[in-house]
Amino acid sequence: MKLALALLAALALAALPLLTASNYIVGIGISALVFTVAAAALNLIYGFTGLLSFAQLGFWGIGGYVTALTVVTFGGNFWWGVLWAALLNAAVALVIGYPTLRTNRHAFVIMTLTFALLVTLIARDWVELTRGPLGIPNLPKPSAFGYAFATTGQFYWVAWAFSMAMLAFLYALCSSRIGRTLVAIKQNEPLVRAQGISPMPYKLAAFAISAAVTGAAGGVYTFHLGIVDPLFLDFYYMQTFLIIVIIGGAGSFWGVIAAGVALSALPELLRFSADLRMIIYGVILVVAMFVMPSGVAGWLRERQLARLREWLR
Repeated sequence: MKLALALLAALALAALPLLTASNYIVGIGISALVFTVAAAALNLIYGFTGLLSFAQLGFWGIGGYVTALTVVTFGGNFWWGVLWAALLNAAVALVIGYPTLRTNRHAFVIMTLTFALLVTLIARDWVELTRGPLGIPNLPKPSAFGYAFATTGQFYWVAWAFSMAMLAFLYALCSSRIGRTLVAIKQNEPLVRAQGISPMPYKLAAFAISAAVTGAAGGVYTFHLGIVDPLFLDFYYMQTFLIIVIIGGAGSFWGVIAAGVALSALPELLRFSADLRMIIYGVILVVAMFVMPSGVAGWLRERQLARLREWLR
């Protein structure tokens, strides 16, 4: 049932450029798709594995810069840039993940935050490579088989296809034995060890996969913006991904997907009040956390359990 509804929702999202000619609305759709993918990747390492990783911001930025540099500096194309962004981020995650994952969870948070800040400094100060505060502007639109995705509406198809592929991959992973093992590690790691399973390879793989998907999403979003600069590593992006996961329900795949689409559009729907827009947005988030402390998915699960208890009585 869930898969059928997801398929219908995916087809409905695919039709967005056919339903409106507004680049503004289509642009919001692109942001919603890419942000949802990045949030789902964060959910893999935070919601399923129980490790809060601020390194996602660094992977997001690396993905944007690698994709742009592949095209502008090294003469490649957008598709190779996204692939290199994913592969390089996976390699970086393996290198930094092996020592950091051997620490406790609090130290892991601090070390991943330090990594994100380090990537921001490199983007700003390594002028020979990143062009510093000037960034890399005027990124060319991607093309395939002689067809250029030159307009916002045309680029939407790229973001849609990428998002559907990544979300399908993450769903298959989270619903597999590997996903169930990650949840077990989150809930009771000593018990997992007692069953003869080493948690380290699972946590390291989840960290690398999450990094690869986040980096690829950053690469796609960079070409939607048409520029990458140090502001691409603004903490706003990490904040957005984390809010989506928390409101959707950490560890719930479908809850995070629903929250990603809703919360990406909500700030734009509140533009009727330019002065109070972010205040209203903040109030909605605070109220949502009071009403649903375990997220939308947790709230629905609690209601289902309450109905079941009533029925058993």
